[in-house]
Amino acid sequence: MQMTREELASLMADSAHNAVISTRDEFGVELDSSPESVALVDQVILKWLEKYKNQALENEAVFTICNLYGAYVGEIFRKRVGGHWHYDASNPDAPYVVLEYAGHTYAFAGICYQRLVNDSQISVKNYFDQALANNAQ
Repeated sequence: MQMTREELASLMADSAHNAVISTRDEFGVELDSSPESVALVDQVILKWLEKYKNQALENEAVFTICNLYGAYVGEIFRKRVGGHWHYDASNPDAPYVVLEYAGHTYAFAGICYQRLVNDSQISVKNYFDQALANNAQ
């Protein structure tokens, strides 16, 4: 899959918007694109598990949930600090998207995956806060 930086930026912005809509429709939770709202992402990821049980852990659902909320958190970071989205297809069997800024990459979808699939104690908010702290002037 090859896309321009602009196309990828548009896709991620759309995905972030879809996270807001899906969260409102499914759980009545309002994500307002503020840094503070990232704490709600931690809660909402677990709400998907509560509501849909094992269905939330099927491959397609995991991909969708993690990419929507990864885009949402990444867009907050991008608008606040900067950066651009990068599609990494170096492993064709497992391509992924990261946000690049100041020589670092941030795998926001990856941290959502860790919370959803591996360890509910992992915090998207803590990862986000650390990413901000890494780039504080």
